[in-house]
Amino acid sequence: MPSTNINIRMDAELKSAFEAFCKDVGLTMTTAFNVFAKKTVDEQRIPFSIGKERPNKETLEALEEVRQMKADPTLGKTYTDVDKMMKELLS
Repeated sequence: MPSTNINIRMDAELKSAFEAFCKDVGLTMTTAFNVFAKKTVDEQRIPFSIGKERPNKETLEALEEVRQMKADPTLGKTYTDVDKMMKELLS
């Protein structure tokens, strides 16, 4: 099957890091891109998840609470007795 060339624009630092990764795993960049293309065509989808995890509202509120407590440790309740803490948490 005849081959063809493609040109891809990429950040220079990303290119260097990708080349280093490919070398470490025994691939060329061309081979890596061909693997990606073949897998995409075979599966008829991008072969990995694209996106980022989104914390839900409750998690975001908990993260903000922790941030505030780190900034001002007097905001949280402390315990010296685990049994007392568990009793209060479970009541």
